[in-house]
Amino acid sequence: MGLLDKAKAAAEQAAAKAKEGVEDVQAKRELGQAYNELGKAAFELIESGAIADPRLDAHAERIRAVQPRAADGEAPAGVTPTAGPEAHDPSQPPPTPT
Repeated sequence: MGLLDKAKAAAEQAAAKAKEGVEDVQAKRELGQAYNELGKAAFELIESGAIADPRLDAHAERIRAVQPRAADGEAPAGVTPTAGPEAHDPSQPPPTPT
């Protein structure tokens, strides 16, 4: 195998790894968006009384506490404003619907 063949094989391998990395990031972004949407739907169901579970109470209360500040355009303490749903941290409660 010549030097050019080895370089071409290495470049193809690097491109394949990069593609896998992009696919992983896209999958994680989709998962975060799905959690965000699920959280919004769950909060709406909690507020309507359609679902109730003690494990959800603290999360719902946190959303209720932050809603007035978010409506005024004030970011919650310790939270940096983001540019869209893809920036949502799935480990945190979802933002409230507007």
